[in-house]
Amino acid sequence: MTSSLRGTLGIDFGTSNSAVSWAPDGGAARLIELEGAAQAMPTAVFFNAEDQTTHFGRDAVAQYLAGTEGRLMRSLKSLLGSPLLMDKTEVNHRLVSFQDIVATFLATLRERATQALGIAPTQVVMGRPVHFVDDDPVRDAQAQQSLLEAAQAVGFEQVSFQLEPIAAALDYERRLDRESVVLVVDVGGGTSDFTVVRLGPQRHLQADRSGDVLATTGVHIGGTDFDQKISLGQVMPLLGYRHLGPQQREVPSRVFIDLATWHLIQWLYLPRALSQAQNLRVNYSDTRLHERLMAVLRERHGHHIAHAVEQAKIRCSQGATDAVVDLDFVERALQAPLSLDAMQHDLDSLLARTVACARECVQRAGLGDGALDAIYLTGGSSALRPFQQALQAEFPGVALVEGDLFGGVASGLAYSPR
Repeated sequence: MTSSLRGTLGIDFGTSNSAVSWAPDGGAARLIELEGAAQAMPTAVFFNAEDQTTHFGRDAVAQYLAGTEGRLMRSLKSLLGSPLLMDKTEVNHRLVSFQDIVATFLATLRERATQALGIAPTQVVMGRPVHFVDDDPVRDAQAQQSLLEAAQAVGFEQVSFQLEPIAAALDYERRLDRESVVLVVDVGGGTSDFTVVRLGPQRHLQADRSGDVLATTGVHIGGTDFDQKISLGQVMPLLGYRHLGPQQREVPSRVFIDLATWHLIQWLYLPRALSQAQNLRVNYSDTRLHERLMAVLRERHGHHIAHAVEQAKIRCSQGATDAVVDLDFVERALQAPLSLDAMQHDLDSLLARTVACARECVQRAGLGDGALDAIYLTGGSSALRPFQQALQAEFPGVALVEGDLFGGVASGLAYSPR
């Protein structure tokens, strides 16, 4: 490649996974391999305290789960728009802000794109959810500004943004042979976004597509929220969640909610948090549950539990069968069963809110269900069986089309105007 390389780089910086795509001017988008042959990479950073190295993606998660001493950071996107973003945390004997950690991850995506393209890209279209932060336009604008500054800090000179569900629509459009009205459903790790859009094989030639977007909605619910609910429903009771103490009062729930929330887990390992958890012992009737909680915190098993919950959720959904959350690393033979019925129960309220947001999008577009030609699914969490069942119940007779769950948004970003 030469310095005259022309085209569009798209980066889907996701809560759980990220992807990068490149489309030469007038050409088809291709996903860039980020980890070996893998075109999607977990949005994870691990700071190895043993040899002072930094690891990304699957390598980061593997290092942590192998017991390597260090700090694992995930769900970084969830911090955008949060006051925590500029807070500093100690990694490998130095203080860094979470904003800097976001930039570190984006720098790695740019480096791997450079390796694939043969030249360092200076222009990028970044994906963004319909709402980074629900019902708070000021914080939402701050979130996009923070992502802009992180992209500029790692060498991108021209940065533009595209809504993630619209990007998914632009990718899906390339496969259509007739004009269609489509509800695009993008359920990622942190948000669920919806767009009703007119698509067609001739429409992608138009420079201005604003008239084809009939409505957009979004809600701050995604895969990490599903994992949190499953963890609270099935795993945290083994540590004392909703356990009745000597006064017939439940053990205070804050520690369990934080332990089930990926980006809050690391705070529970601080001395003050450990002391507060230790003081909960008087609230337990069965002190063995408290001992188990303290073992999890002292041995820093929180992210390991979160990973086990996520994997059990996937097995249960994909196999349409019962699964177990294997907690043998906490205590020998300890398991939490997970059935489809239990998962449905745990997720019922979140799924209802998510599907209601999809319904609102169609209503804003002024359409009846009969006007929809398809519902196009993208984002890893859109594959969740209970979610698809809830969506089909809300829109009976409308075909569900499953797209590239992890790469569709990135590809669509590369088709977006710069």
